[in-house]
Amino acid sequence: MPKRPDEADLTGTTPRRRPKPDVMAIANRRLSPSTLMMGLGYDPKLSEGSLKPPVFLTSTFAFESAAAGKRHFEGITGKRPGGAEGLVYSRFNGPNQEILEDRLGIWEDAEDALVFSSGMSAIATVLLANVRQGDVVIHSGPLYAATETLINRVLGRFGVTFLDFPAGAGRAELDAILAQGKARAMGAGRVAMIYLESPANPTNALVDIELVREASDAAFGRGDYAPPIAIDNTFLGPLWQRPLCHGADIVIYSLTKYAGGHSDLVAGGILGDKKWMDPIRTMRNTIGTICDPNTAWMLLRSLETLEIRMQRAGENAEKVCAYLRDHPKVDGLGYLGFLKDKSQKDIFDRHCTGAGSTFSLFIKGGEAESFAFLDALKIAKLAVSLGGTETLASHPAAMTHLSVPDARKAALGITDNLVRVSIGIEDPDDLIADFEQALEAV
Repeated sequence: MPKRPDEADLTGTTPRRRPKPDVMAIANRRLSPSTLMMGLGYDPKLSEGSLKPPVFLTSTFAFESAAAGKRHFEGITGKRPGGAEGLVYSRFNGPNQEILEDRLGIWEDAEDALVFSSGMSAIATVLLANVRQGDVVIHSGPLYAATETLINRVLGRFGVTFLDFPAGAGRAELDAILAQGKARAMGAGRVAMIYLESPANPTNALVDIELVREASDAAFGRGDYAPPIAIDNTFLGPLWQRPLCHGADIVIYSLTKYAGGHSDLVAGGILGDKKWMDPIRTMRNTIGTICDPNTAWMLLRSLETLEIRMQRAGENAEKVCAYLRDHPKVDGLGYLGFLKDKSQKDIFDRHCTGAGSTFSLFIKGGEAESFAFLDALKIAKLAVSLGGTETLASHPAAMTHLSVPDARKAALGITDNLVRVSIGIEDPDDLIADFEQALEAV
């Protein structure tokens, strides 16, 4: 497997599109992502010495010559490989977005990165770039409800079908589902993509990425016709899980969450090798799902503190969950730091460097007891989303996953007593006090 960024030496690193080698290292020391977030991809000399990049609020960019304009559009339209050689139009690229993409890719040592107007626009663009009429999408379950809707219902209107497997599936189950997918696609299309979400939303169930890679290679090989493995890494990445190191081809983020981290923007990101990213870029150019320059600028601000925010939130979550797991009104925790299932613990030990700060809390009772708990919270906010500086709590069965049929929710473990919690960076003892008094109201 590829080395992680903090393990790789300089001689074997992947070349970037814009960063210069001299800003990636000092002497023979490769700089860490947390250091590179402060200046990678930006030269103050190009912007009147401004320490931080300005927000480039323009819809279009002037070409230095007509020949340059032609050359840029040859790249944009795909007539020449490699994309645009300069700035063209804000639906295609922009200074803020390109600096953000440089820095975003560093966290996972990705060859290329793209940013989008939302997590769902990123997911939609990935699927539209890879799926054709008659194709099959194989995905893990559960997925975020909007992702399931997009795959199962929206693409289904255009002749795309799907097969799914539980997040913790073993090799035999994976082999069977991939074989079924190949059989279904014969004569009508292809298995276009293997789509994963790990940890799963909202149960925190883990997918064995390495096992999926092995099963996919056995079924499809690694040639041009093998489907890419894409994964939504929003719950753990990029600090606590780096799927490209374990066999994934494409990594997807809702940058709204930890990367943005302040609950004040909506954006998405995709990382991977140029082989997979170039078609996605072309689709983004066509349908205009790039994020705006102001959002990109805000994300650049947020990436500077991503590591310390995620570390603090993770430490807080461990303390809060240590309190909750023994509470008499708690029926269980879906927290990765306290896994009891040996298979899930094995995946965690191989794939993850931390347990994260988002978990599922099972209240004894059902919807009424869960609602009573949520309504009694004083510090934690009753709101959907996760990964912000503040603690949030919500009820997936009645909110984010309301559109999922009841039978499927039951099969996936999305029960009426499941509360999804995202721990922030408040004082952990204050959070424990808030959960304690809210549980007394149940």
